[in-house]
Amino acid sequence: MVPYTVPCSGGRRLTRCAELLARARANPASLRFAEACTLAECHGWVLARQRGSHHIFRRPGSPRLLNLQDVRGMAKPYQVRQLLAAMDAGADG
Repeated sequence: MVPYTVPCSGGRRLTRCAELLARARANPASLRFAEACTLAECHGWVLARQRGSHHIFRRPGSPRLLNLQDVRGMAKPYQVRQLLAAMDAGADG
């Protein structure tokens, strides 16, 4: 039986967002860049701009910015930790 899921922003499934969050907390260095972007978007962050490898996300109603960089397909671990800290601090709603 398939577990009940609720769509996240962008049509993603809540179970996928929860899975990515658990993986990020367990080992920030193992998160791929695309997964880090998906995790940010699941929690209400939107891509504000991009210049080179710097993808700047912002959350509507919050002055905080989040920088994620793609390094050979992987997200930088310290940036994943910053995302987690922003979520824990309540900056993501």
